[in-house]
Amino acid sequence: MSISYYPGCTLKTKAKNLESSALAAMKELGIKVEELDRWNCCGAVYSLADDDLIHIVAPVRDLIRVKERGHDTVLALCSMCYNTLARANHLMKNDEEKRKTINMFMDEEPDYAGEVRVVHLFDYLRDDYGWDKLKEKIKKPLNGLKVGPYYGCTLLRPKEVALDHPDNPSIFEKFLETLGAEVINFPMSTQCCGAYQVLGNPDAAVKVSHEILTDAVAHGAEALALTCPLCDYNLGRRQNIMQEKIEGSPEVPVYYFTQLLALALGLPAADCHLELNRESAVNLLKDKSYI
Repeated sequence: MSISYYPGCTLKTKAKNLESSALAAMKELGIKVEELDRWNCCGAVYSLADDDLIHIVAPVRDLIRVKERGHDTVLALCSMCYNTLARANHLMKNDEEKRKTINMFMDEEPDYAGEVRVVHLFDYLRDDYGWDKLKEKIKKPLNGLKVGPYYGCTLLRPKEVALDHPDNPSIFEKFLETLGAEVINFPMSTQCCGAYQVLGNPDAAVKVSHEILTDAVAHGAEALALTCPLCDYNLGRRQNIMQEKIEGSPEVPVYYFTQLLALALGLPAADCHLELNRESAVNLLKDKSYI
């Protein structure tokens, strides 16, 4: 039995290292996924305006594609895509008036009422696959790798779609422990990385990203694991800019959680597209003999 898979836009371009490693890992685990036909951008962020229903249309259309395929579950890898799809689904399931308005607007689409279950790979592994079963599949445990789990904003907010307790989560920690890594908790693991402030106020984004990385290192992390391409951009790809602007900014290897999963399963480094990570990330894996 397979489930639908929603990739989202960035996983086909800048975040190929997230998708490639995830698909290879899921194949190794026997999780059968089928990429949606005719999927469109989910909108990337969920509108904060209560009456802005037009921005709900895009994610709802993706959910309709799942229903048309005959599947009752759709899996997302990008935390922002998960958040947008899950919140749109929650609205369609629970708000009769807005559901009616959106369905009337999409007159060429079949009606949708929240029949699909939206999952992130994290809660799918926890609730459907199981940590114990995952642990049995680990061939190359990440022993000795001190990793800080960075949740960011969209996995834990709002509570209606949160994967775990917003203030005291453990799902990311349990995932890393299952891979054999040493989990390094740090206070700023659920703080925003600056998100799209990098466009409107890039200095503010640099400042908060610097604080997150510094906090992780101060608590003993030698690397950061994350789930979101925008977080990877702010916390990983912009470290050079951060180091130019703020004296003493640390060099921190950053990985997608799926890259660490693929390596722990014994899959080849080529599946992880490590050329898209920072050089320090590759060097740390070589120093630890993981690749």
